[in-house]
Amino acid sequence: MRLFSKQKRARPRRRIRKLRLLALLTVLGIAGSVSFSFGLIRAVAAEIDAGKLDPQRQLDKQVNGYIYDSSGKRVLAVLRGSEARTLISYDQIADPMRHAIVAIEDRRFWEHDGIDLRGIGRALLADIRSKSVVEGGSTITQQFVKNALDRDQKTIARKVREAAYAWQLERPGGWSKRKILQEYLNTIYFGNGAYGVQQAALTYFQKGAKDLTLPEAALLAGIPADPTRYDPVTNPEAARERRRLVLEAMLEESKITRTQYEQADTADLPDPDDVRLPGTEGPAQHFVNYVKQQLIDEYGQTEVFGGGLKVRSTIDLELQQAARDAISKWLTEPDGPSAALVAIDPRDGAVRAMIGGNDYRKSQFNLAVQGVRQPGSSFKPFVLATALRQGIAPSTRFESKPQAIDLGDKDWVVGNYDDVYFGNIDLETATIESDNTVYAQLTQLVGSKHVAETAKRLGIRSKLDGYYAIGLGAEAVTPLELA
Repeated sequence: MRLFSKQKRARPRRRIRKLRLLALLTVLGIAGSVSFSFGLIRAVAAEIDAGKLDPQRQLDKQVNGYIYDSSGKRVLAVLRGSEARTLISYDQIADPMRHAIVAIEDRRFWEHDGIDLRGIGRALLADIRSKSVVEGGSTITQQFVKNALDRDQKTIARKVREAAYAWQLERPGGWSKRKILQEYLNTIYFGNGAYGVQQAALTYFQKGAKDLTLPEAALLAGIPADPTRYDPVTNPEAARERRRLVLEAMLEESKITRTQYEQADTADLPDPDDVRLPGTEGPAQHFVNYVKQQLIDEYGQTEVFGGGLKVRSTIDLELQQAARDAISKWLTEPDGPSAALVAIDPRDGAVRAMIGGNDYRKSQFNLAVQGVRQPGSSFKPFVLATALRQGIAPSTRFESKPQAIDLGDKDWVVGNYDDVYFGNIDLETATIESDNTVYAQLTQLVGSKHVAETAKRLGIRSKLDGYYAIGLGAEAVTPLELA
């Protein structure tokens, strides 16, 4: 009995020893990992040139390019670097803007040394509680480094390099906190094409960053976390909620009073019609975007943006204005239907005017280039060209009357507009009168697939199936390719 009781008391002691050993190994493992990581970061940091992160040095390497009109005198667009930003100093940024971005992005910014272990732990606990990623552990310094480095790399080595840069930047002799915050605000993306706080202030509020008010600063500070989700133009409610979160963080940090919070929380959002990157209100923005895409396809983004190209385009701004006037004469309602218009010089194919929609600021979708519509009777010349190639003369005669063309499994019934028919007429007259019944017969005669082939040879790029109704414009194409 005594022996049995001794063995029984020994088991809990063994368990305790195992738990102690496990705890010790865990602590040693964590300590070893931290020491290894810190040592690795120090080793990488020793080989780093922090100067390469300076936005001014990166900007100095870029040369602005330009897109001109057909005269070569009017600038339609500036081809800046891939990130259109204006660099400003710390003192040119309003106090509310600096306080707001620190409050929402990195509350311990002024205390940590580039890497905030407490912040990482807090973020990890928050993510575990919500079972999703709800809070980031990166400091403002780390985020700045991430933005400055090659953004396409997503590796563990990159994360180590980012941490090393952040630690190196804040070492004695490195950058001051003011310098880091300044360059962070100069480089982050605020949505709607605005990189950097100065461009953001101009884009959203038509003023410089130095003049931003509290509600304006809080709104901008909330955007970089997710520029699409918190866009005040497309998602005003989400933007308003995000601004409130920034204001609450500033209130908790005693950067604002309760009265200031309440006043800023009820302030209006910017008018969507006023939100635009400076320089995007030109006379031919849809055309400019079309030109940019042609350039990118030919030379690549790096060469186009910041590569110093000087591009003389084909657009004639007088004709462009005439095209705009022609549309607005008939479509007078701002929220009514849109129209597309393309005018081409038949001598060389130069695009002289292009209207891609009613309002570029509301929609960058180019109806002239991207929108497909059934072209109607404007497709009949492709049938005529096919007939001429096959030796069918314009004097060939057809009966202008209702038709029921046998397609094998069904009849294709064709009639003229307003049921007007002309009896026995030649092909020339049928073309002048745009006679559907004659052209349906002609399409059957030459073959609808051959009509599609002719259209392709003449420049149509949209998919054509060669249905029998192709000659009457039943297959969709874009206004640009049809022109």
